[in-house]
Amino acid sequence: MAVGTETGADANAEAVTATVIGGSGFTGGELLRLLAGHPNFELTEVTSRSKAGKSVGSVHPPLRGTDLRFTEPDDLESVDVLFAATPHGVSMGQIDEFFEIADTVVDLSADFRLESEEQYDEWYDGHEAPEYLEKAEYALPEINRENLKGAGLIAGGGCNATATILGLYPLFEHDILEGGEQIVVDVKVGSSEGGAGGGEASSHPERSGVVRPYAPTGHRHEAEIEQFLDTSVSFTCHAVDMIRGASATNHVFPSGPVSKGDLWQAYRACYEDEPFVRMAAGGSGVYRYPEPKSVAGTNLAEVGFELDPSNKRIVVFSAIDNMMKGSAGQAVHAANIALGLEETAGLEFTGMHPVGAP
Repeated sequence: MAVGTETGADANAEAVTATVIGGSGFTGGELLRLLAGHPNFELTEVTSRSKAGKSVGSVHPPLRGTDLRFTEPDDLESVDVLFAATPHGVSMGQIDEFFEIADTVVDLSADFRLESEEQYDEWYDGHEAPEYLEKAEYALPEINRENLKGAGLIAGGGCNATATILGLYPLFEHDILEGGEQIVVDVKVGSSEGGAGGGEASSHPERSGVVRPYAPTGHRHEAEIEQFLDTSVSFTCHAVDMIRGASATNHVFPSGPVSKGDLWQAYRACYEDEPFVRMAAGGSGVYRYPEPKSVAGTNLAEVGFELDPSNKRIVVFSAIDNMMKGSAGQAVHAANIALGLEETAGLEFTGMHPVGAP
């Protein structure tokens, strides 16, 4: 399989050279898979200190047949775009170096998601390059598309935050919520969120069969949700027995009366023309509401809702593949927009059915 094969609507466009830093993890593998099949990107280098010298296909089975090998990240060639799939804290320490070799940097970690140094002091361990925070654009096109055009520094969103924001955003955008209402968010996530080195808690014997609260309060993705929706939320995460996926159930208590028609109008207005959001709100069949299995391996998000008049409550559901819409797919989508490419290029896969545990 050739890397950077020219297929699709943009086959005649000029190739965009790309390097992936930290390509040996789960998210790095997804990013490489997407870029390898993208009609415009030409992968020139993939780095990994732990896998240097090994073929990319030996670490990521879907990429067997490529001729790329992992290299050390110390001597990088100049490229158009640099994707950083590194742990939190790496990019902020090397961001000046990244911009010496690339015009556009897409960071998949948490290093540039928040807007201020004070937020990093509160939610993380401070920030080494706060001067870049105001330059970064959040990678979620559904809420930040216009600002992504021509962006030089793109910050990938957290998977739990992405699922939650997509579910709740129409309620704020269409004034069903004003910001002072009670919102309770319960997210259930797969083991891949812990990464390739997730440790004991992500090992199969410990993960199988569980619904384990691992962040009852204080999850760092809460900061993103509150920042981009301009509200406060009560946020809890559970680890569950699946590999891919993040599923958010949001309990919302609006201050005034809301009808199903109001909800449909709000969600359709926001998402009807979005290429990677589809509605699943009741209807018939087994999968009546958003489900991680339905979007596994895709850049799609499913969003739905149900109204509970007896408790004056809206229940909002959203589901994504945490490594795709919650990370690598979102990064490629945002890069497409930033570079003026076809927005959906390289991301057209719509999933499979039936499949096993996602």
